[in-house]
Amino acid sequence: MQVELRDIRFEREGRRVLDIPALELRSGATTAILGPNGSGKTTLLRLLAGLERPQCGTIHLGERPVVAGRDVAYLFQEQVFLRRSVRENLELGLRMRGVSETNLRERIDEALRLLGISHLLERRADRLSGGEGRRVDLARALCLRAPLVLLDEPLDGLDRRTQSRLLDELPHLLAIFEATTLIVTHSRDEAFRLADDLVVIVDGRVLAAGDKRIVATNPRLAAVAEVLGYAVLVAEGRTVAVPPRAWSLASDGWAMQVDHVLDMVEWQEVAGRIGTTSVRVAIDQGRRLPSPGDRVHVRAESLYELD
Repeated sequence: MQVELRDIRFEREGRRVLDIPALELRSGATTAILGPNGSGKTTLLRLLAGLERPQCGTIHLGERPVVAGRDVAYLFQEQVFLRRSVRENLELGLRMRGVSETNLRERIDEALRLLGISHLLERRADRLSGGEGRRVDLARALCLRAPLVLLDEPLDGLDRRTQSRLLDELPHLLAIFEATTLIVTHSRDEAFRLADDLVVIVDGRVLAAGDKRIVATNPRLAAVAEVLGYAVLVAEGRTVAVPPRAWSLASDGWAMQVDHVLDMVEWQEVAGRIGTTSVRVAIDQGRRLPSPGDRVHVRAESLYELD
């Protein structure tokens, strides 16, 4: 179901945390929220979950207000488990929502099977590894079958192998449960892989929202481009944004001061600055490398003009 926020304003200790005149989350779509630390991302999730109340504004799911405890499943950034088995932790949330015993078992079995953790059912939940705990957390959120699922940094703190596996599996899982899903992440690549839509929040304001391809290829504002990982530069009186993987060494172009040369095993990376803007350039193995302190020229294979 579609989620609509209207005239949302939230303050804490006299400081504006969120100011959102309008925002819509498409029904059944996965939306990733990107923004710097302190921009209001988690606060937005807490408002949607009913854990905080705005000073003004409304949040609707379809034609009616969102009801906390019925419409929302929330995966917190930090794992929180009772000192009970995985089964008991999962059953508790379902019983609180009035799910029958038969339906309860079916939902738990399905979620655990899809996440590949049926063998953890009788394990103490507070003694799981980080990856196991995150999968159980996801099972707990998904088996509620809430129309709105909120995931706060779902892959944060996991080892690279577990992150990679969940990145591959999550889009399929979210499609199966058909919820409208909102994911908070700091990772551009994570957002692109998991989400259909993007929302960019800076200083409590939504600066861009919509289909991820449109937002990513038309950042318009420098603040949006920086959140999306672009290098923002001024060239011939124009402000432009350069994608992170668009740089190459060249015989002419922007002059870059080399700070570091990094061996990434499969490729070499030259890290430096154009003015005050940080830039990283990947170089194939075997090519002659500059040294720290050198000035080299780099070219952008693609770029976007900003307002």
